[in-house]
This record gives sequence, structure tokens and C-alpha cells, in this order.
Amino acid sequence: MSGVAGGWWPYVFIAVAGFAATDFWRLLGVGMAARIDETSLVLRWVKAVATALIAGLVARLIVFPVGDLAATSPVARFGAVAVGVIVFALFRRNMLIGILAGEAALLALIWLGAG
Repeated sequence: MSGVAGGWWPYVFIAVAGFAATDFWRLLGVGMAARIDETSLVLRWVKAVATALIAGLVARLIVFPVGDLAATSPVARFGAVAVGVIVFALFRRNMLIGILAGEAALLALIWLGAG
């Protein structure tokens, strides 16, 4: 009785419940992934919806910023986006370089007083 009533059983319960709630579905997804056609109409639609959601959230942060970003000027925010998009296009659609360039531009514009 003392083993069950000891301090370790909640951790075991959390681990088992956590596995049942999340890892089961992950393992099922891994098992089914080989049978999914990446070019199917449904997955193309899912990708389009996910991309639109991300684009909407980014646009909202730029147009209606919150937190510390709200203290920056629209010139700095839109200028950084422009730099990021241009660098993204120039470097063969390399997303990492475009994001880093946009961040660097935002920091530079803030430091130069445009922010």
C-alpha cells in the first residue's frame, strides 16, 4: 500500500496519460505517413490554409503590433518586411536568409532612429 500511496504514482499516471493523449496519435501518424499522397488535393488545401493562417498572423503583427513591437514606427516595420522580401527573392527563395535580413533591417532601423 505504501508503494501506491507513495509520491511516485502521480508521475506514472501523468506519463501514461500523456502518452495515451499525444504519442499514440504521433505513432499512428508515422505509421500512416507512408500511405499519404503529398500531391493530393486535400493536402494541398491543408497547406494553403496553414500558409494563409501564418500570413494573416504576420500581417496582423505588422499592421497592429502588440508589446514592444508596438513602440516601433510603421516605417521600421514595413521597411523591414520590404528588405526581407527582397532578400528572400534575391537569394533563390531562401526563407532563413530572408527572415534574418528582415530582422537585421528592423534592428538597424530602430537603432538608426526610424523605429
